[in-house]
Amino acid sequence: YKYLLMELVKKDIKLKYRNSVLGIFWTMLEPLLTMIVLTVVFTTLFERSIENFPVYVLIGRLMYSYFSGGTRSALKAVRNNSGMMRKVYVPKYIYPLASSLSSFIIFLISLIVLAAVAIVQKIQPTVYLFGAVVPLIALFLMTTGVGMILATMDVFFRDTEYLWGVVLMIVMYVSAIFYPADRLLQSGDWKQWMIKLNPLYAVIANCRNAVVGQPLERFYVWYSLGFGI
Repeated sequence: YKYLLMELVKKDIKLKYRNSVLGIFWTMLEPLLTMIVLTVVFTTLFERSIENFPVYVLIGRLMYSYFSGGTRSALKAVRNNSGMMRKVYVPKYIYPLASSLSSFIIFLISLIVLAAVAIVQKIQPTVYLFGAVVPLIALFLMTTGVGMILATMDVFFRDTEYLWGVVLMIVMYVSAIFYPADRLLQSGDWKQWMIKLNPLYAVIANCRNAVVGQPLERFYVWYSLGFGI
């Protein structure tokens, strides 16, 4: 079903930017504007404790946006394509997989903004940058897997979409997107485990390490990959 999968991915990308003036350029502009706003708002609070604050924020924002958007679109994929399923036999996993894959392609394009901001911040690329592939793969596995579970639930329980919106809000606040995670990780109480056991934070932290030239955390590597699988 490779050809069908590719066609569904193309359709999802075209539909997302249909009637849009900026088109796919908005994929790069939106996270850049968000980064600027968050940097201006939180710079006085956290900049002294977070080196390269704009890059720190942008990595977290981009990875969370993909996870959020990918799971939301995958959640509705089976129900939205129910008419086609009744006419032609197609494996049902194709639809949430196509939704996750199209969102992942858009996410990869948005990484151009991250590269540009890193250059402006004068972050020198190191050999550790190649390690960023690992958290990206883990993030794709997590988004696709969670999306397939949600797509199944949504067929039987329509309120899944609204409940997942609440869960995503909680996930955002425990992913250390715009605040330093070190304070919570060193707290030694339940707040430490709230961050450490969040698989999305695991991929965000390792991606940040790879970009700024630090080795990946092994626990986060195996935990995020295991969770995704």
